[in-house]
Amino acid sequence: MRTKSLKKNKINVVTLGCSKNVYDSEVLMGQLKASGKDVVHEEEGNIVVINTCGFINNAKEESINTILEFMQKKEDGEVDKVFVTGCLSERYKPDLQKEIPNVDEYFGTTELPGLLKALGADYKHELIGERLTTTPKNYAYLKIAEGCDRPCSFCAIPLMRGKHKSTPIEEIIIEAEKLAAKGVKELILIAQDLTYYGLDLYKKRNLAELLEALVKVEGIEWIRLHYAFPTGFPMDVLEVMNRESKICNYLDIPLQHISDAILKSMRRGTTKEKTTQLLKDFRAAVPNMTIRTTLIVGYPGETEEDYQTLKQWVQEMRFERLGCFTYSHEENTHAFNLEDDVPEEVKQERANEIMEIQSQISWELNQAKIGQTYKVVIDRKEGNYFVGRTEFDSPDVDNEVLIDATKTYLKTGEFATVKITEAADFDLYAEVVTA
Repeated sequence: MRTKSLKKNKINVVTLGCSKNVYDSEVLMGQLKASGKDVVHEEEGNIVVINTCGFINNAKEESINTILEFMQKKEDGEVDKVFVTGCLSERYKPDLQKEIPNVDEYFGTTELPGLLKALGADYKHELIGERLTTTPKNYAYLKIAEGCDRPCSFCAIPLMRGKHKSTPIEEIIIEAEKLAAKGVKELILIAQDLTYYGLDLYKKRNLAELLEALVKVEGIEWIRLHYAFPTGFPMDVLEVMNRESKICNYLDIPLQHISDAILKSMRRGTTKEKTTQLLKDFRAAVPNMTIRTTLIVGYPGETEEDYQTLKQWVQEMRFERLGCFTYSHEENTHAFNLEDDVPEEVKQERANEIMEIQSQISWELNQAKIGQTYKVVIDRKEGNYFVGRTEFDSPDVDNEVLIDATKTYLKTGEFATVKITEAADFDLYAEVVTA
């Protein structure tokens, strides 16, 4: 007599939002694999875990649409179970349970053991640094802290991620060594706020000491810093950046605005004068540093004068990398008490204008690179090009270097020395000098 064959469960993890979410999904997948589960990332699976983002309206919409899409698949019998975790779930669990009740279970950002249990797995404390990485093999995100203690008026991150909590240096080193053993060559350090690292554990800002330890990890060639807060930036980090060739001359420092009135309302703890001086100090300490920043336009009360101040400052500062976002009115934040009084089309016009200015600046800075030689890492092959990056570029958000694949063969994940032959506003074209 034939027995009914048991269908083997395959868990599909779907990641939305930022690199911190990518990291969390990788940790979840590592835990599931350690419990013997069949787990994939954004492929077919009969059990789905959606790791949501709840940061701004667009991200929330994408998360909700993704949940609804998988609920339809569940209804159609294409998937058996759907679990929702991450920031949206942390922030709006009661609302979600009411509006989309047929999700099997909702979990917040700190409920990994509960989520694992629901998936028939055990949380293993001893798995420090064991992750199933989803990025190309040559780079990985390394989260050094969770949460944020800053009081920024527009930001909902503390509501979703809680207070700042640094990971001890020794645990980060274990994780870095495990990543290096897998062939990872570039570590991208992430946190809600790198600047604050160590204050809770070591009673001092300890990012420089962490970097000193990380550069000793065999096999790691590049270490990149993402999301540093400007107020209280530990300047000893620049000294280490200058001295240690493994640390990319690159800093992602979201500045958000420059008008004093807006900075004050945003509760950023700084002024135009202090911010401009900080950037001058950066340039003086590390002359060839690439600075990436992000700005918000259309914040409540942003006048035409505030915007013109910002626009002129962007033209003067000539950032190598810049992103501009329109303000999103987020409930339970301090700024939600203010009137969202800048019309949506004005917000969009301002953002577009800033990005046009930046596009021109980027084009001019890129023209100066023609004829220069750079070390690049090859991330992937796309069409007739190998696509690489210099130490001055982060994956997905910055410039890329395109190398003609019909003339040269390069291995993805490896480094090559190239000479820039042409430059557009966000792409560089190069030929190989040595591979």
